[in-house]
Amino acid sequence: MAAGSSNYWEDLRKQARQLENELDLKLVSFSKLCTSYSSSRDGRRDRYSSDTTPLLNGSSQDRMFETMAVEIEQLLGKLTGLNDKMAEYTNSAGVPSLNAALMHTLQRHRDILQDYTHEFHKTKANFLAIRERENLLGSVRKDIESYKSGSGVNNRRTELFLKEHEHLRNSDRLIEETISIAMATKENMTSQRGMLKSIQSKMNTLATVNSLIQRINLRKRRDSLILGGVIGVCTILLLLYAFH
Repeated sequence: MAAGSSNYWEDLRKQARQLENELDLKLVSFSKLCTSYSSSRDGRRDRYSSDTTPLLNGSSQDRMFETMAVEIEQLLGKLTGLNDKMAEYTNSAGVPSLNAALMHTLQRHRDILQDYTHEFHKTKANFLAIRERENLLGSVRKDIESYKSGSGVNNRRTELFLKEHEHLRNSDRLIEETISIAMATKENMTSQRGMLKSIQSKMNTLATVNSLIQRINLRKRRDSLILGGVIGVCTILLLLYAFH
């Protein structure tokens, strides 16, 4: 019975590792897809700004994204089910020392699942945000193109659309510059704080040295007074002895 339970646990672990390896490869490909999607959109946007060529649609990339997202979600669901089975097994095992080892292994698999889930949702959210922004800008560009291809009517509205598009680009650039300035300011403040701490430390050291010098001077003055008093008393005693 114990051997059968051990084989069952090892089979669960083997399946979990296989799913984790498969998920790792899928997430790498998923991340590359989202990165290439963002890069291609940026390149097309730059070409549009220079020669007003409309963006090509990314329907093939969108379909690939949806397919990979579904596959990854299915794999995550399977891995979650395996983790649940492993948790049930650890709860049913009878040896306390064995339970501790199994729980440690189970926690490792749970951490991996949590990391993969977080990475997937983060990458997916970034992709959807880029696509939503591109759809919005694409709609604006289509309106601009439709007005530009007309008979010259509504030129003023076309100009307004163009200005709005340029305003959006300038806003993005301003946000990036603001973030860069904020980061530089933070680094500068950190450097200044370090300098202030160094100056404060030196001032404390100087204050300590100054206090020691004052104590030494007071002690020298006291010793001088004592020595002068001793010399005076000795002189008086010598004079009294000489005239006695």
